[in-house]
Amino acid sequence: MDIDILLKLQDFRNGAGSFLSEFLSKMTFLGELSTVLVIMAIIYWCVHKELGTFMLMGWSGNRLVNGMLKVTACAYRPWIRDSRIVPYGNSITTATGYSFPSGHTMNAATVFGGGIVWKNSSKLLRVFLGLIVLLVAFSRIYLGVHTPQDVLVGAIAGILVMWLVSLMFKWLEKNQKKDWLIVIIGIVLAVSVAVYAGVKSYPADYDSEGKLIVDGAKMANDTFKGVGWCCAFLIGWILERRFVNFSTDITIKRRLTRCVIGLFSYYVVSLIFVPLIKDNISGAVGTICYSFLQMFYIAFIFPWFISVYEKIAAKNKKGK
Repeated sequence: MDIDILLKLQDFRNGAGSFLSEFLSKMTFLGELSTVLVIMAIIYWCVHKELGTFMLMGWSGNRLVNGMLKVTACAYRPWIRDSRIVPYGNSITTATGYSFPSGHTMNAATVFGGGIVWKNSSKLLRVFLGLIVLLVAFSRIYLGVHTPQDVLVGAIAGILVMWLVSLMFKWLEKNQKKDWLIVIIGIVLAVSVAVYAGVKSYPADYDSEGKLIVDGAKMANDTFKGVGWCCAFLIGWILERRFVNFSTDITIKRRLTRCVIGLFSYYVVSLIFVPLIKDNISGAVGTICYSFLQMFYIAFIFPWFISVYEKIAAKNKKGK
């Protein structure tokens, strides 16, 4: 039935022209890993630290849940299950890992769904953000890279995790000195997921030429990324709370300065240091390491750097 739905949408897509397809391609972009990471980093560094922390914490949990579910279900992508499915444009290039549940949908549920459950969001904002989540989810079906159950479970799981994280934040407000407990539990869960993904068996189906259709080890790569991101955020989060404690209650000029320096330096890390790790450390360990670096930079290194930079700038200003 799920394939039938995709085929009907594909027929409609082929006959409707490219306008709607291009629009939904733009919507699916809002659920890509690189997009949501940048959005959350800007919010965390420059706009609203508490909201950014909430999103990054929830996203870390969502990536663990998504990775665990993917390697548990081991569901093949629609075009592998049925050769009649032809994904639109280059949407197939961002469809990594197993199919169930949709990672893009869970990413959207983190950033935009997180705004829905955020305590200070207005009703109008919640409706707008909910519409974005729905459009990102639908785009994955319409473009032919996910089935309806992939995105439905992705949306439900993603928002559920954000709701649970919101409850955890309420608990943390009353137990400020027990933040270490969250870090320990989170890292134990992350390591458990990594071990599970590393030791479990994966389906080994072959085509008529004897070639492996899907390499389970490669499909698990997204799971190991999630482990690296989760551990890095938790460690960076508690270090920032203990030794930096930066604030986003600053002037517009300082916000813009942080944004420009932060994004530039983040891309330096992503385009130079991450490839170096990929080239020199292979397998799951390499994936965890470069993912750890990306998130640790966002959660701790840049906040520490900008805090030191702003303190030096303030002293020099007073000295003049």
